[in-house]
Amino acid sequence: MVGINMEEDILTKTRRRLTVLSAIFVLLLTGQIVRAQDGNKPKIGFSIEAMKGERWQTDLNSFEVRAKQLGAEVISADADGDDDRQFQQVKDMIKAGIKVLVLLPKDTTMANRMVDAAKSANVKVISYDRLVMNSDVDLYVSFDRLEIGRMQAENLVKNAPRGNYVLIAGSPSAEDAKTLHDAQMSVLQPHIDRGDIKVIADGYTKDWLPSEAYLFMLKAIDSTRGNIAAVLASNDGMAGGAIQALREHHLAGKVAVSGQDADLAAVICIAQGTQTMTVYKSVVNEAKRAAEEAVRLAKGEKTHADGTISNGKIKVPTIMLKPVLVTKDNIKTTVVKDGFQTLKSINQALSADQQIK
Repeated sequence: MVGINMEEDILTKTRRRLTVLSAIFVLLLTGQIVRAQDGNKPKIGFSIEAMKGERWQTDLNSFEVRAKQLGAEVISADADGDDDRQFQQVKDMIKAGIKVLVLLPKDTTMANRMVDAAKSANVKVISYDRLVMNSDVDLYVSFDRLEIGRMQAENLVKNAPRGNYVLIAGSPSAEDAKTLHDAQMSVLQPHIDRGDIKVIADGYTKDWLPSEAYLFMLKAIDSTRGNIAAVLASNDGMAGGAIQALREHHLAGKVAVSGQDADLAAVICIAQGTQTMTVYKSVVNEAKRAAEEAVRLAKGEKTHADGTISNGKIKVPTIMLKPVLVTKDNIKTTVVKDGFQTLKSINQALSADQQIK
């Protein structure tokens, strides 16, 4: 009896060991499959010229979330405004095995070398928010810049139909800055020709810097002794720089000021009455759409472009999203409704009589 019990005990222990070993084998095998699957995830590079302000961080976060939902791996890099650094980062991404490069360039002309490097490695390229000129990009995803420029100028003319205007354009090396400026002038020119509006200062701004806009605005105020009706600033950062100069001369709220991006500081200024308008672009939707198209390209599928635009070399398949005008009257039904800004974050910076109900 003792011998039989010992044999049964040995058999039981053996079975247990085999069960454990089988489980370990399954786990190892499963782990290998998971790793193999992870290794097969398409890699997508997102190269950003400079992660300045709140705008681009929102784009990147939204892009990463959507790309990962679709089973892709995202490699991102911030070039901190350095063209050569961005070029090197792009080359590093290519070496890392990306299938698609999503490129937000600083200099839209110099960026064609990055596109060339990608294409020579059979990497597809999406030009994000700014169009890389004279290059073989596969897709351009952005907002209608012509419409944005027209919206800015038309709103200022409505609020300041006569008087001296200051135009603060973006970076001279950015294609979108020139497009905006040209669209603004197409609206202003008839009023200029009639003598209703006089442009007393007009210039591009290094790297879209608010500090440069501030200095430019100070000179304009000094040259006119404060006789300014409107400031056509191409984005909210530069509008903020101009408003600071206006504040220092007790002109804030007396001069119409445009903007773009619906930054929190700009929305607060609009509620306070020191900025007249901004242009809201659903960058979350832009980033999601770019991520979806990047995954399509990585799988060898066709993009869902809805038009084309020339970049000087080819007609680039394009997805053009619609911008939204934001004024004091519709803050709640635009940027707040979409969750882009919160009522709490806006109101906590406002006095009781300025708060949005």
